[in-house]
Parts: sequence; structure tokens; C-alpha cells
Amino acid sequence: MRSAAIFPEASRRLLLFLVSWFFSPTRSEITSLDSGNIDDILNNADVALVNFYADWCRFSQMLHPIFEEASNVIKEDFPHKNQVVFARVDCDQHSDIAQRYRISKYPTLKLFRNGMMMKREYRGQRSVTAIADYIRQQKSNPIQEVLSLEEINSLDRSKRNIIGYFEQKDSDNYRTFERVANILHDDCVFLAAFGPVSKPERFSGDNVIYKPPGENAPDMVYLGSMTNFDLAYAWTQDKCVPLVREITFENGEELTEEGLPFLILFHMKDDMESLEKFQQEVARQLISEKGTINFLHADCDKFRHPLLHIQKTPADCPVIAIDSFRHMYVFPDFSDLTAPGKLKQFVLDLHSGKLHREFHHGPDPTDLAPGQPLQDIVSSPPESSFQKLAPSGHRYTLLREKDEL
Repeated sequence: MRSAAIFPEASRRLLLFLVSWFFSPTRSEITSLDSGNIDDILNNADVALVNFYADWCRFSQMLHPIFEEASNVIKEDFPHKNQVVFARVDCDQHSDIAQRYRISKYPTLKLFRNGMMMKREYRGQRSVTAIADYIRQQKSNPIQEVLSLEEINSLDRSKRNIIGYFEQKDSDNYRTFERVANILHDDCVFLAAFGPVSKPERFSGDNVIYKPPGENAPDMVYLGSMTNFDLAYAWTQDKCVPLVREITFENGEELTEEGLPFLILFHMKDDMESLEKFQQEVARQLISEKGTINFLHADCDKFRHPLLHIQKTPADCPVIAIDSFRHMYVFPDFSDLTAPGKLKQFVLDLHSGKLHREFHHGPDPTDLAPGQPLQDIVSSPPESSFQKLAPSGHRYTLLREKDEL
């Protein structure tokens, strides 16, 4: 009775409402994407985190409340509509979208910047704190401001450095540079100098240069339009992403998700001579195939398992092989690497189906010497080893076997 006297009915109702409002989290409205709105929403979002899910997947069901609460937390930090967007795609209802982004396991969290999907998906802990911290990190400035040109002389030359020299921050030139840096900051170090600090490097206007790894490696200057994002991005990506990349246990899933077959040099870690030859021949013979196959190198000791699939051991290295995610095919003789056109023909034979056909049925009749009989080969080619890096249900089985949550 005493409490009723202290709190009249109207006041008590107000108090209950306030308590409920303060202690009950609001339910976030996650944007549902479909073929009609996905491009518009993603293109206008500075950063978007998209949950690709399936209702029948229990891991998807477990992630929903975590994803919603992380969205609530982030909206406190970035309240404006297009700063950060949390969105979702029902992959059963919108299989065309799932196919477009090569989604084959659930749930998958993909990051987008201004509509462009980042190659590294979110693989951190599935917790509110971890997801929120990840987004905050993505929203941090990827460009380090240079306050003195002397800082350029002390750069870490083991890394790939992109340096922009601008008259002012508030310019279309710098905004384009910033967009490029937001996308490629995992692959290069981005720096920028402004005003009087940058003036000695702006003798012909705003300027962007690339400093490749190596103390004596010459600088390269960007000669395209400073405001053309497509040109600036293409040039920077070419400098930041090596033509031949190393495959490791940490990045194997990401490389597989790019959807391209692998041309791999297996070499001993200290055998840099073979790697340099491979890099040179890929650049010389296969630059036109860059969008059809991934050029990789791998440590023979670490990747003994794939070598076993092609009946090789580290003692046989260096070895070159193609993994099509169906089968593995071995380049016959490493010493033929520098023979004109040999490596390129090996890749072209993959694309034409010749490698697969000859594994099953022997050499094509046109490749036989006169009088040589055609023999059917009944044994199957070695199965893909890196296919096991590829999505399969809820696990990646070769590198690590763990639940998604």
C-alpha cells in the first residue's frame, strides 16, 4: 500500500515504461536484400555487412539475434543511414544472389564497400562484441598521414607502399584515393601528405606513387586520371596484389572462394630461384590468363598432402601442378618451364578440357606420333586436394574442421 501511495497509478505506468525502455534492447531492422534492391542499397553504403543465410541451417538461426544486436551496437557509433548497413539474404529464396556471390555455406558474412564485395569474408568469432569491433576496424581511416617527407625515407620497404601527395584533403582527387585505400588496405600500406608538406612532390599537380618491396626497387608513378575510380583502382590493385601469391593455411579458403583454378608451384621454402623463374614465366607467358586462373606458390613441407595426391614428395620439388577443384594435373617437367609457350599451353589445355580428356583416354589422336597406337587409360586422374578447401556444408575440411559458430 505504501508503494501505491508513493507512486500513483499513472506514475507507476510511466516508471514501468521507462524501465522497459532502458533495459530491453530494441530489435534491429536488418535490411532484407533481393534482386530488386540489392544493388541500390549496397552501392550507396559506405560499408555493408551482409549475412547470407538459410532458414534450415541451425547455425544461421543462432547467428540472427547476434547479428541484430551487433547492428544495434554499431548504430550507436555510426547513426547515419549509409555509414554502415547490416543486411541479409535468404539464399533459399534468392538463389540467384547466392550464386552471384559464390555463396555455398551458411551462414556467410561478406563485407561490401560502395557495392564492391571484399575478397576476405568475415571469419571472426560469431559474437556481438567481435562483429562490432570488426566493423569499427573497417571504418577506421586506412590512410596514414605523412607529416614530414623524411618519414618516407624510413618506410618499411618489405611492404608495398602507395603514397599520395595532395594539395588538400577536401578534394575529389583525395576522395578517389581514399575509396581505393578503403578497398585495398589489406594488401598495401597507404600514406598521404597534404599542403606544404607535399608541395615538393607536386611539381605537376597531385601525385600518387607506388614504392614496391625492396630497398632499391624503383618507384612507379600513376599517370591516369586522379578522379577516375576505375582507373585508379585497377592500377593500384595491379601494384598491391602480386601476380603470383603464396597459398597458406590462413588464406587458402579465401583463394578458393575466388572461384578460379590454381596453377601452383610447390617449392622448398629456401628455394627462391625456382620461385623467381616461375614468377618470370607467369609474367611472360600467362599475363593474359590472369582472370582465368590463380597463380600461386606453396611450401612443399607444409603442403605434403596435396603433393601426395599427385604422387610426389618434398624430395621431388620444385613441382608445378594445376588444381581444377575436380582433379590435379602435373606439369610434366619443371625444366621445361622456360621453354617458349610450354607453360601457357599447359594452362590452355586445362581450359579446353584436353588435360581432363587425356587423363581418361590417353593422348589426343592429333598428338600421337605416326603409327603410335591409341591406348585407353582407365585410371582416373588424381582427385583435387584443394577442393577440400572449398565450401562443403558447414566446414572446410582440409585446413581446419570446426563449426561455423
